[in-house]
Amino acid sequence: MPHRSLSLEEAARYLHLARQDVERLVRETDIPHDVLGGRIQFQRGALDAWASQRILGMPGKRLDVYHEQSMRGTRDALPGAALIPELLRAEYIDLGLPSKTRSSVMREMVGLAEKTGRVLDARELLKSVEEREAMCPTALPGGLALLHARNHAEYRFEGSFIVLGRTIQPIPFSAPDGRSTRIFFLVCCEDDRLHLHTLARLCMIALKSDAISQLFAAENRDAAYAALVEGENAVLPQPAEEPE
Repeated sequence: MPHRSLSLEEAARYLHLARQDVERLVRETDIPHDVLGGRIQFQRGALDAWASQRILGMPGKRLDVYHEQSMRGTRDALPGAALIPELLRAEYIDLGLPSKTRSSVMREMVGLAEKTGRVLDARELLKSVEEREAMCPTALPGGLALLHARNHAEYRFEGSFIVLGRTIQPIPFSAPDGRSTRIFFLVCCEDDRLHLHTLARLCMIALKSDAISQLFAAENRDAAYAALVEGENAVLPQPAEEPE
């Protein structure tokens, strides 16, 4: 639940970090926390917002390290390392969103998620997505945004999934590079172990593959899906070659 308090150990598991890393963040950064009775505690909603924004702003080398840590933290939740085949289907993609404004693209992305039949309360989800954007935009350089709710709540969804939309016209979405945005992901994770890992994986795909440029050019949703699968494969660790 969004208002649940987490202990230091629980926060470390959720963030896919070692306990000592979280202790260092408490000492050195603005990670939101309380000290009650001499013990460090974290409010789940505040930690969600802080962690997601931190991931979206990570430079390449730090993102590499965090992504590797989050992969280790989700091994038992994913049958394989690849996340896209588990969370996205071609039918969850719409390359012709008619949105013209920030508010309309959020409504249409939540509507796309609702069409999966896996959203339990679309109005509540939209409200939380809007609140998240009001806190700090989720747009990244390069014309994409990673929409998600203000705080992670397992009760919102049946299972974990991603939907992908491309708008017909560019939408001003407060991206750090000043560009408008046309590619929108909406991350919907029931499993809290996958929430932050999914954000990190999508950031890796955007930063270290040409998948996003292929999404701009994709002629249909099957091509868009294939571009993301290929982009993910490009950022996954490659198995070591066996000696001959």
